[in-house]
Amino acid sequence: MSLDPAPTREGAIAAALEVLDSGRFKADLARRVAMPTVSREGAHGADLQAYLDRELVPVFDCLGFGVRVFRRDDAPGAFLLASRIEDPALPTVLMYGHGDVVTGLAEAWSPGLSPFQMTERDGCWYGRGTADNKGQHSVNLAAIEAVLAVSGALGFNLKMLIEMGEECGSPGLAALVAEEAGAFAADMLIASDGPRIGLDQPTIFLGARGCMDIHLEVAAREGFHHSGNWGGLLANPAVELAHAIAALIGPTGECLVPELTPGAIPDDVRQALSRCTIQTAPGDPDLDPWWGAPGLSQAERVYGWSTLEVLEIEGGSIAEPLNAIPPRARARLQLRHPVGVDTDAVLPAIRRRLDDAGLHRVGILPADGAAFPASRSDLDNEWVRFVAASMQRTLGKPPVILPNLGGSLPNAIFADTLGLPTIWVPHSYPGCGQHGADEHLPIGIAREGLAIMAGIFWDLGHPPPA
Repeated sequence: MSLDPAPTREGAIAAALEVLDSGRFKADLARRVAMPTVSREGAHGADLQAYLDRELVPVFDCLGFGVRVFRRDDAPGAFLLASRIEDPALPTVLMYGHGDVVTGLAEAWSPGLSPFQMTERDGCWYGRGTADNKGQHSVNLAAIEAVLAVSGALGFNLKMLIEMGEECGSPGLAALVAEEAGAFAADMLIASDGPRIGLDQPTIFLGARGCMDIHLEVAAREGFHHSGNWGGLLANPAVELAHAIAALIGPTGECLVPELTPGAIPDDVRQALSRCTIQTAPGDPDLDPWWGAPGLSQAERVYGWSTLEVLEIEGGSIAEPLNAIPPRARARLQLRHPVGVDTDAVLPAIRRRLDDAGLHRVGILPADGAAFPASRSDLDNEWVRFVAASMQRTLGKPPVILPNLGGSLPNAIFADTLGLPTIWVPHSYPGCGQHGADEHLPIGIAREGLAIMAGIFWDLGHPPPA
């Protein structure tokens, strides 16, 4: 390895940006996007393993990391832990990323775009995983490489965990980390996933809202029955289900079940969110300021409160109408909630609410997916201040600091099981199209992310004077 004769922070950042400018970052990411690592489809098990074996293990070998691979029967793919321990007396940082992606949905992508063939268009790279999460952990790997190329050492110990089942709810990860706590032990977590608060707003968030699926069903009878002959005589499951949803969610989107909310927003969270403004970018949908919990700012609604949404609903078939009363109706609702909600009390509270409304026939079915618990690190801790200062040094402006992401991540495993301060530095934005068609990563965010992370890694190993 060729060392810079006078290694500097600026040199490390320049080396990280050169990976982008040379075209190598694009080539690496395109190769990774081309691997269909869809964790919810069993046919892609070999692709999940190949992503670790062919893409990541060689990178870690070149960077002087030791690699361990863990497997769990309930996980769709393996877990990779790469460790570079330079001195046990130095601080240890744990990083996290995931190499699995959601289904491609190729038929829904715009003409000329494809989920598993990366395409550059209008200053963005399009492809499944560009934003979630291959692009993000590729940024971090390139920044680590740049610091090592310039300095020869990190100046701290680094462990990096890559899982291949996050899009399935991270099955097996919590048990693995609990059983192998010593292997994952660290002083803090720095990771990159999820979006910034806005396209041009570099962001830190310290945790994630929890996520629970809630399935409702009214099963009245077998078969469809003519609405003219039987209307007014047979209960309509779709009507019953509509009233059930209305008992849980108000006409402007407010969650009407108090037990599903935190009850109050902590003062430090409210203060942090008072400095946050939700901004849209070209291509984003227009916001509906009248929608959501009343009396809260838009930032508080997304980051400090609970939202209960209807994601799918069915009763009969609009595409093939029968002019008949349907035999059953179903809906999948999703609760996103911050710290402060007792998840064990959620389903009993919903049951009471429905019963109080006389909707005894509405059933609550077991959810078929794993739930993410909510978690959040302390807003006032030394690592938050350290990372924020490093980002300001690189960018010339402070980052936005969010108490937690609006979405859900396995942050609780690191914050609660390992007891780590958790800091997420995302390299994406809300309009990136993750989990849908036309997923993309703006090249400008990748460039900024490379500079941010090279600066953070440099500062961790070369702390600036107090």
